[in-house]
Formats: sequence, structure tokens, C-alpha cells
Amino acid sequence: MSASFASALGAARDAAAGQHYPQGTLYVVATPIGNTADITLRALHVLQLADTLACEDTRHTHGLLRVYGIDKSSAQLLALHQHNEAQASQTVIALLQQGQRVAYVSDAGTPGVSDPGARLAAAVRAAGLRVVPLPGASSVTAALSVAGAVASGSADGGFVFAGFLPVKNAERASAVQRLATEPRCVVLLEAPHRIHELAAALAVLGERPVTLAREITKQFEDITTQPAQALTAWLDGAPQRARGEFVVLLHPVAVPEDDSASLRVLQLLLPELPLKTAVRLAADITGAPRNALYETALALRKSAESGDKYE
Repeated sequence: MSASFASALGAARDAAAGQHYPQGTLYVVATPIGNTADITLRALHVLQLADTLACEDTRHTHGLLRVYGIDKSSAQLLALHQHNEAQASQTVIALLQQGQRVAYVSDAGTPGVSDPGARLAAAVRAAGLRVVPLPGASSVTAALSVAGAVASGSADGGFVFAGFLPVKNAERASAVQRLATEPRCVVLLEAPHRIHELAAALAVLGERPVTLAREITKQFEDITTQPAQALTAWLDGAPQRARGEFVVLLHPVAVPEDDSASLRVLQLLLPELPLKTAVRLAADITGAPRNALYETALALRKSAESGDKYE
């Protein structure tokens, strides 16, 4: 055990031991996404208390427990990952029905978001058993908290979590085109060996701001906001920029609320002209930013296709 966590275990017992932790319950436990200090006192207590730990990777979890000074035998660790989640969920249900406390952890962050755990939680709840969340580290919320990309107090506030886009080029390009019409912030995830392909696909969004957050909470954490069309050049600027897991945020882009004139011009032109022509003319007539008008035009076109009017 790292000596720095010896006092944390004592603090975990002091802070959390007096709370109620029923048997026959699945505890979904968030673990650090890089910095081992990002563990909650409640998580440390439940990891000690659990009869069985279901893990995305038992070797990874065993090493993490060792850092914290938590001793679990190999028999207490159960592998539960994307390839065996359905089958292993039934094993977890059987253990819960025997009255065990079972904690589930993925390799990093909050389970069930982009990691395994969603099918497990659904199966346990369907069996009439209790699932308790232990919140903590999340790369998604960590990136959102510093990017300034989530609008509040408007109809287009909030964000959309899209996760990993398709691997194949054509499918990825289609997904980007669909997301281009989403007025809210869009959250994507990407692996280092595919980040260049994603950057190339996002280039069609032009000047739309995109935040790349990599190695979040780690020593070489790097968070930058660039125009979508400049992402490839930024990645090529230094070899280390393409290393590590990425959270990618597509910032919302909209015509300013007080620019009603440009919006009205765009609404009049769209039914009569091709989209790009309507955007170019609206920008020339009103002086509004062409990229902002383009995003608005995509949203208006999508709304019209669903049966709504340009109003």
C-alpha cells in the first residue's frame, strides 16, 4: 500500500462506516480515471466491505486495490466485461440472492456510461434486486466542467453524450453530419489510434469550436479548444498530442438571439434555394457569421423535414 493512502482508509471508516450498506445489493462504484487520489471515502469503504468485486479487468482492479491497501483474494474478484456481461450478470444475481454485497468497477471512471455495467445494472434491477450508485470520477463531466461548452438557461442548454463514433469512414462521416444539426454541446470519446481519423471527419464543421481533452487528471493532462477544421493541424503540431484517451466536445453554435433579422432572412431563403446558397446570401445580406448561419440552417432544415415550419 502507498503510505499516502493509509490515513485515507481510516478516514473512510470514520466517514462512511456508520451509514447503511444493505446485503444483497449491487454497488456501482466509480474509480479514478488516472489520478489515484480521485477516489471517494465512500468508495474506499465499500470496496473493503464488498464480499465480491465484479471487475472489467481483474488484474487492473487488483493493482488498484493494492495501491489503496485493500486486501481481496483472487476468489473475491469476478471478471465482468463487454464480452461476458450477460453471462456474468447472472453470476452476480446469484451472489446477491445469497445475500452478498457485490461492488462493480470498470477500469476507470463511472461504469455503465461508455464502459460495461449498464447491462449488469439492468439485469439486477429486473431480478428485483437493489442497485446503489457510488458517484465519482468521470471523464465526461470532468471535460465539460472546464470547457465552457454547455449553455444554460436556454432551450438549447445541456449536452448530448454520443460516445464513440463508428470506426468505418463512411459511417463516421454520416454520424458527424447528423450531429452537425444538434444545437446542444455534443460529447464524444475517442482512442488515441483513431483520433486523427475523427479529427479529419470533424473538419467539415469548419469554424465550430471543438475541445479536445486528453489524459484528464494525469501528469500530462492537455485540454485545448480549436476550430474543427484546425484539429488535424493541432494534433500534428507535436507527437504527444495524439497520445492518451480523448474526450471531444463539439461546442454549440447558434445565431445570437438578438439577430432576428439574419434568422428571418435565412427562413425566407431556405425554402427557395439550396442550403449552402441560402446561407451564403443570408450572410452577405445581414453580415452574420456564415458558420453560425450554416449550423442554424441545418437545424431549420431538420425541423422542416420533421413537419415543423420555419417559424
